[in-house]
Amino acid sequence: MSQPKSVPSAAPKRAPRVLAGSLPLQQDSTRAAALASYEAALRLMQQGKYDKAHEAFDKMLVTSPAELADRIRMYINACLLQVAKGATTFQSHEEQYDYAISLLNNGMYPDAREQFKQILAANPTADYAFYGLAVLASMTGDSHECLEHLSNAIKHNPRNRIQARADSDFQDMADDPRFTELLYPEV
Repeated sequence: MSQPKSVPSAAPKRAPRVLAGSLPLQQDSTRAAALASYEAALRLMQQGKYDKAHEAFDKMLVTSPAELADRIRMYINACLLQVAKGATTFQSHEEQYDYAISLLNNGMYPDAREQFKQILAANPTADYAFYGLAVLASMTGDSHECLEHLSNAIKHNPRNRIQARADSDFQDMADDPRFTELLYPEV
């Protein structure tokens, strides 16, 4: 007697194998909405609205897709740093001036300009803030602004004239006859 031959059964279907990379994520309405919220929060950051961007990222952290969670946390931290940066407080205008000069020396011209202007808003006769704006204008090549601010600095404190004569930050202004006339009116 011979044994009955076994009939091969149909092999069960398996999921496709992926050799490299991963299967594409399915797009659904929840994911699309999360991505739209993410992009909107990024736009808020780019506009400098860090408080609002922080709120938007914070709301989406709970419901966001897993692959976005790390990025969202990173952007939340960046927003918090920017908010904290804008909240710098000073004990005096002189301390704020020192901070503005450090910004100026590090090439952060818009931030330095803002600090000098804040000093002048609080104290319109702060000759050192006018002097700082004059240095900033000289360094950025704006001779008209430089002369205007330096003139105000000298008006509020004549000793600024002597200081400006020896200040290497005004070297680009040395050939301007208006600058020479401002610093050496007696000649």
